[in-house]
Amino acid sequence: MRRHVLIVAALFVAVAGAVAGVDSLPRSSPDAVALSSAKLSEATGLLKRFVAEQKIAGAVAAVARKGKVAYLEAVGLQDLAARTPMTDASMFRIYSMTKPITAVAVMMLHEEGRFRLNDPVSKYLPEFKDVTVAVPGSAPRRPAREITVEDLLLHTSGLNHRTSEEYRTAQVRSRLDSLPQFIAKIARAPLMEDPGTRYRYSESPTVLGRLVEIWSGRPFDEFLTERVFKPLGMSDTVFWVNPSQRARLTTVYTLAPGGGLTPTEIEAVPFTERGALKEGAVGLVSTVPDFLRFSQMLLNRGELNGRRLLRASTVDRIVSNGLPDAILKSRGGAMGWGLGNVNVVMNPGGLNYPANRGEYGWDGSAGTIFWIDPELELVTVLMWQSVPANPDSLRQRFKTLVHDAVAN
Repeated sequence: MRRHVLIVAALFVAVAGAVAGVDSLPRSSPDAVALSSAKLSEATGLLKRFVAEQKIAGAVAAVARKGKVAYLEAVGLQDLAARTPMTDASMFRIYSMTKPITAVAVMMLHEEGRFRLNDPVSKYLPEFKDVTVAVPGSAPRRPAREITVEDLLLHTSGLNHRTSEEYRTAQVRSRLDSLPQFIAKIARAPLMEDPGTRYRYSESPTVLGRLVEIWSGRPFDEFLTERVFKPLGMSDTVFWVNPSQRARLTTVYTLAPGGGLTPTEIEAVPFTERGALKEGAVGLVSTVPDFLRFSQMLLNRGELNGRRLLRASTVDRIVSNGLPDAILKSRGGAMGWGLGNVNVVMNPGGLNYPANRGEYGWDGSAGTIFWIDPELELVTVLMWQSVPANPDSLRQRFKTLVHDAVAN
């Protein structure tokens, strides 16, 4: 009984903190920022229906327009066995939504003149001087040119994804390794193609995390805490969930063979343990209010509540497509990719959900996603924890209702 009371008390304090964090962004009724309350209620109903149908256990969603929070809802449970309710203080493994945060850190140091985008990575990480390119049926060869910092940001480096067969076989990625150990391993694995020739979603932001350490002279996690999280009030964005936060960590679920949901652990070293590897690609845990603040900073072109992280011109650059035309065409042309590690809408007509040209955002492999629409001055953040990450296209269905809620 005493343990139950302590958990409830901890959740109450945590919820109060999260609400205070989001309240530092002005609050508004939907109608006051030209959003339809009825359509947003439909969005909540959609989430509740997916909970009732046992496709997700629960979710938290937020919508801000014109710099004001007009919608913040939590539905369902963050843990089915414990019957712990989902709240806006619930913590989520955001996986690849870590990447835009890493990119912001990189570009802060770029503004300080610590490096140039066309610098070869080997200038700072000598291990990359001797990388090779895989050749099917033959010995690896030297690349046509070196990997640059810009290649890492654009995923045109030739590096591979953490779940690829090649990287799993070579044990490139382990949360038990330090960043220098990770660098040594990934540099030994052959590239998949010459740098600059193809977009291949990869582990490159974790390499960037190590570069942040070298350029700044500080551990990557400390740099993020002092230069990004504290200025933005992101007190619940961390690389591991400490004991005082564990009651708020949302369980990951997968669909059971006979129906319903069953808990699953994605990582060999869970996020409740302090892993040695601080992964710039997939390493962070966060909350909807925290990520809403990060997103609003981007929409504000680098500033939030008087704290400027990046110049407006830098944000304009990193949330625009940076891929060459040939590589953009190879991706189908509807979506580009920015230096900020975000998808950028180039041709809304090529998508199966409503979007505007110039809209950007990204998602995570355990069920998190964010969208930023500069034209509509709109930020949407949506989080749950499931594998697969997007059951029955729930992301697109929710986004459609939010888009339809915009009155003007």
